[in-house]
Amino acid sequence: MENKIVVGNIKMNMRFSEIPNYINCFKNINSKNIIICPSYIYIPYFLNYNFNVGSQNVCSLEDKGYTGEVSAKQLSSIGVKYSIVGHSERRIKLNESSIEINKKIKCCIDSNIKVILCIGETKEQFNMLKKDIVLKRQIKDALYDIEDISNIMIAYEPIWAIGTKEIPNLNELENTVNYIKTTIYNMYKKDIKVLYGGSVNEDNIDELNTINNLDGYLIGSASVNPNRFLGLINRISKIL
Repeated sequence: MENKIVVGNIKMNMRFSEIPNYINCFKNINSKNIIICPSYIYIPYFLNYNFNVGSQNVCSLEDKGYTGEVSAKQLSSIGVKYSIVGHSERRIKLNESSIEINKKIKCCIDSNIKVILCIGETKEQFNMLKKDIVLKRQIKDALYDIEDISNIMIAYEPIWAIGTKEIPNLNELENTVNYIKTTIYNMYKKDIKVLYGGSVNEDNIDELNTINNLDGYLIGSASVNPNRFLGLINRISKIL
């Protein structure tokens, strides 16, 4: 359990006035397996503690002429160690393409930022038994022309589970994690860490922890409240 990776994707929930309390809750955490991903503008406040800091996104280009974007080099220069790439909200709501996701991963690798690559199927795809096909295509497209995956992990987030309080059947989830790991191994002859995301909360974390092949979790709404998030982390990794 102590080796589980826990990523908190706070999204756009935090306000500036809430930062001191959040940091105060986490300042004594001594684990690099805890990765907190606040909005870009708040990242500097979370640096220089004994947990890791990640970005929720990164620009797919390093050209300096893109107003409003943040590059991997910029993130790396201030000490950001991780970036989420390909989250379904960006794929669906912002029309983020597989080509752009692939470029973002390459930018991160070039800047020594570790990638948390999100993949997942819709409910329709799941019901039509196309989940494995969809996941394999997302993996191959995202990792196109990438030779070294040592700085990449995958977060499996079924789109139909995000924010719904619904999670996959545990046997189904274990099989899916195995499928993802096998797909990667067949491509690279290397192992990869696989996280689960999608309505992870206090009601299901103990069940999820029984899945031995899971390497950790990408947690969204349950990471917004620092005390709630800490409680989940402790049930996952027993660090407190």
